[in-house]
Amino acid sequence: MRIFPPRNTWRYYDLSVQPDLFGGAALIRRWGRIGAPGRVRLDLFPDAGAAANQLAVLFRKKLKRGYIVRS
Repeated sequence: MRIFPPRNTWRYYDLSVQPDLFGGAALIRRWGRIGAPGRVRLDLFPDAGAAANQLAVLFRKKLKRGYIVRS
């Protein structure tokens, strides 16, 4: 989540890894403006380890951009 009222910025970004039906893993990304329907992107990987590595890369990038972790 990234909130910066002076610039009217109210955004969220959600990352998760889910197993797919073919033995691989999917990295699911959801993002958008808080309170509005957002976008979803699904990236497929051969295994959960590869998906988790990409999740870690994206997580670090979002932290650098000012997003905070919310449980």
